Amino acid sequence: MNNSSLSDLSPVYFLQTFILELMHASEQLGHQHCQELIEHIARTAGRFFEDIYRVEHAKQDEALDKESYIDLILGLKNNIGGKFSLLSSNEDSIVVCNSCCPFGDKVVEFPSLCGMTSSVFGGIASRNFGYAKVEIAKSIAQQDGCCEVYIHLNEQLAESRDGIEYRDASCKDRKQQDFDELHNRIEASLLKIWQHQDKKPVKKNLPPVIIANSEKMKKVLQAIEVVAPSPVTVHIQGKTGVGKELVARAIHAMSDRSQKPFVPINCGAIPETLLESVLFGHEKGAFTGALEVHQGFFERADGGTLFLDEVDSLSPAAQTRLLRVLQEGELERVGGKQIISVDVRIVSASNSNLKQQVEEGRFRHDLYYRINVAEINIPTLKERPDDLPALVNLILQRMSKKHQRKIESVSRDVMQKIRAYHWPGNVRELENVLERSLLFTQGSEISELKLEFTDNKTEVLSWKQQKQQAIDDMEKSFLQSSLKQYQGNIKQIAEIMEISTRAVYTKLKKYQINPERYR
Repeated sequence: MNNSSLSDLSPVYFLQTFILELMHASEQLGHQHCQELIEHIARTAGRFFEDIYRVEHAKQDEALDKESYIDLILGLKNNIGGKFSLLSSNEDSIVVCNSCCPFGDKVVEFPSLCGMTSSVFGGIASRNFGYAKVEIAKSIAQQDGCCEVYIHLNEQLAESRDGIEYRDASCKDRKQQDFDELHNRIEASLLKIWQHQDKKPVKKNLPPVIIANSEKMKKVLQAIEVVAPSPVTVHIQGKTGVGKELVARAIHAMSDRSQKPFVPINCGAIPETLLESVLFGHEKGAFTGALEVHQGFFERADGGTLFLDEVDSLSPAAQTRLLRVLQEGELERVGGKQIISVDVRIVSASNSNLKQQVEEGRFRHDLYYRINVAEINIPTLKERPDDLPALVNLILQRMSKKHQRKIESVSRDVMQKIRAYHWPGNVRELENVLERSLLFTQGSEISELKLEFTDNKTEVLSWKQQKQQAIDDMEKSFLQSSLKQYQGNIKQIAEIMEISTRAVYTKLKKYQINPERYR
């Protein structure tokens, strides 16, 4: 409860509250297309305000030039409480920034509202310039302290930048339709395998579901579609708890091996002394206690897919034998002499940087290139805030069924905490926290979040994040000003910063700065 009173109520405050509550209600009802609702409202409103501007400035029958476009978008935001200003403008891009959000501090609770800015700016730009990609590099909603918005107008130069693309409505609608069809195909394939494997009279589990409302997760699904039909090995990179096995299952389900076994194995959970036996099998008498022939996971996965999670934990000996299987398509059981042919597709995963382990000599480089023909990177939960409402609703549905409870939603305060928390354990931690909170909830709404860590620790971590953000901001600003001063000369910048030119290029890539623009 805030300290506002009805005497403070104004039309702007009323509309801000109305929109915020609309977003919250949309999330609570399990509306998986909340972002689409925001975009639809923003694009329609943007067209309306553009028409008003055209009438006001007698520009009804001509495309807006850049100066008029900038005047329009800044006027829109500033007249409703924003403090936007122009940072730069050229033929390829327009950069604007602000220090005050029209939605006030409450925007932190609903960062998806930044989609309104994106859709208004992008919709107007695409109608007048043919193409636009809107990149929100900094956001008050993400607690960056300000907003910094890039409107990229050159499609080729914008290709390497993050953001949402805007073209004419028919192209965008078709693109969304194509993605929805892809999502449905992947879900149907996973469901088909799940139904085939789960033949129990009473199903206690629910079929696997991939939530992909965020742009980064949409790219993951598109990558699944590309690699699944091919026989190539795939390596999945991602932090703990992001859902690497689920992505591996989706690759298997969408492949022509879907009718054959999918065999998952966590290499890090098996003692090193038993790993080769578990993977490749053993013969009777191979070691003390080996009383019969044992088929390893490779043989059990014959014709199908073998998922090697934590593949970086394999011993050097196991790496060598795995390389042979991949190269020759054959193996020998431990203690055996017979060569056994196997047809197995390898999908591997790790939560550490496998390439770095190769460089440090802890993982065979030839094996790395064998298992990493295609790579899929899964974003952390912090990198996919647009997926949080749908994930929360999905988890609540599953946990309510598991514990025979009727928990339908979380309160607005709880959703705010979910958005603000850093989630080091990602989706797995979110599931754990929601299940614990659900068990202690009376009624149909979770009003208290049972986080494992104390508020003090969360604040310390938050301080560290803010400190790192400040360092990153300063470094990015220094790079940009140096590029301007030295006209994009990387060698001179490297000398000033006392680092190698390669390190400068790495930093430029990190901050998505194109040095060509300064030359």
